[in-house]
Order: sequence, then structure tokens, then C-alpha cells
Amino acid sequence: MQTTILPTTTVGSFPKPPYLLEARRKFLRNQISREELAELERRATKEWILRQEEVGLDIFVDGEQYRGDMVAFFADEMEGFAIAGLVRSYGNRYYPKPVVVGPVGRKKPITVEWWKYAQSLTGKPVKGMLTGPYTIAEWSFNEYYPTRRELVLELARAIHEEAVDLERAGAKFIQIDEPAIHTRPEEDFRLAVEAMEIVTDGLSAYTITHICYGDVPKIYPDMLSLPVRQIDLALKNENFALLEVFRNPRFTKDIGLGVVDVHSHRVESEEEVVEGIRRSLEVFDVSQVYISPDCGLKTRTMEETMGKLRVMVNATQRVRAEL
Repeated sequence: MQTTILPTTTVGSFPKPPYLLEARRKFLRNQISREELAELERRATKEWILRQEEVGLDIFVDGEQYRGDMVAFFADEMEGFAIAGLVRSYGNRYYPKPVVVGPVGRKKPITVEWWKYAQSLTGKPVKGMLTGPYTIAEWSFNEYYPTRRELVLELARAIHEEAVDLERAGAKFIQIDEPAIHTRPEEDFRLAVEAMEIVTDGLSAYTITHICYGDVPKIYPDMLSLPVRQIDLALKNENFALLEVFRNPRFTKDIGLGVVDVHSHRVESEEEVVEGIRRSLEVFDVSQVYISPDCGLKTRTMEETMGKLRVMVNATQRVRAEL
């Protein structure tokens, strides 16, 4: 799927502008309608498409301006869920905890119209973005299914339906985020693989899974059995220490290479990003590598986000010129 060497992209989320954050607060207080909120979400989505054009990324995302938490968003849109109170995620950040109270499934397509809108704004490919079934189950309370496995596999069938609809709509890249996949590898990593097999079954689109942070060495090389074309990982936050893990056995899939740290307010220099890419090309073949931030950028300011993206693209162009 590469149209150039070292294609640049992002993991998914971008920060919401102040006017949208205020609108979301008003919506929760019943001060504006759902359609009024959606119009501002469309405006913010368009702005992020234009910013990606400006920076010069190769593969776009819609920026997830219409989403809050990555799991609660899907739970809200699916059958079988209720939303409990807020649960602390990390630092001073909280997310609404979904509860499975009945049979889970899709009521209708969840992300397709947003993907179609974003794709209509650019000639560059826009990734379809889905939260994976293992993570949805792991970050929810299960009060309905007799076993966790039954819940995960039923969620996988629902996410598969969404992936098929995205592909039918024209999505060439589909990303299934599974940040919780290394939570309990000794217990049921095989379940995560089985669920991904269901999600990606029969797809011809280029498939990606994003696995952010966590104990990646604990699931390597087993994670190479995930039925996707690319595994996207955070490397910058640990100064590319994971490269030593991937030397033996060799990484056999494409790699989404995280080269800027999304948990840091500091904007990296071009030179340090260039050096990170060069070090990575000692381990991976250039044909395997896609360049991205470590994770979603929604927790950064607008200025930090644009600074990191510009540095990432400029550094990548320098390495391309060297090659």
C-alpha cells in the first residue's frame, strides 16, 4: 500500500478546538441540540483535514472530533451497553466506564458516515478507525455474558461488520486499536488473536493494529501472529529501546514507527527524529516502515500537535533524501 518510502501518518486522534469542547459541555447540559453539536464536529474535522494537507502527511485520519473516549464512544453506539460512572485512566484523566448489560451488537454503522465525510475533503487516503473487541471488553464491566471469551468474540463480530462497511464505502486502510492487548498475555493472548481473526476476516483493505505502550516484550514475538498487515507501536517514549527486542526474532510485519512522544509537551528536534528513524532502519527494512507519533495526539495542545507533526514530516523527508 506504500505510495512512497516511509509514508507518514498519525495514530488517530487530534485535540479538539475550544469551541468544540465548549459545545460538548453545552450539549451535556441540554443547551444545544445534537445537530448543532454535529455541525461543529464537522467543522473541526474539516479543519484537521486541512491541517494534515498543510503539514504534508501521506495517510490521513479524521481526527476523531466526534468521539470522546475510544471505548465509551463505541459502547454508546452499540446495543447491550450502559455507561457507569467515571473511572480514572491515568494522571488526572478519567473515562466513562461501559457496562455490558445485554447482548452486544451494532444498531447501525458507527463510523462510516464520518469516514465518508472526511474522505470527501481530501484526495489523500483516510484511515478507517476502530476500537478493537479485546480492548472494549477489557475496559468494560461484564454483567451479562457467562464468560469473557463469549463477550470478546461477540464484540469481534460487531467490529467486523463495521470494518466490512468501511471497506465497502471505499476505505483502503483500516486500523483496529488494541491498547489493552498486553494486559494478560499469559491468560488469553490467543483470545485476542482469535478476535482479530474475526474482525479482519475477508478484508482486502490494508489492516493495522495500534498497540500503545505497555509491556510489549511480554507479547513478542507472539504478536506477529495477529492477522493484520501492520503493527503500530510507540518507540520514542522509551528512546527506541524496543528496537533491541525486534532484532531477534526478526519483525515480519510492517511497523508503524512511533517517532514523537505524545506524552511530552516538548516538541522534538528534527535531528532527534531523523536519528530515531535511522536507528530503526538498522532493524527494519525500509519497505516495512510507516512513520507516525507514538499514539493519538488529543492530549496535546494545538501548537504542540502541529509542531510535532511538522518535525515528523520534515525529518522523514530528510531520511528519504538520504536513501
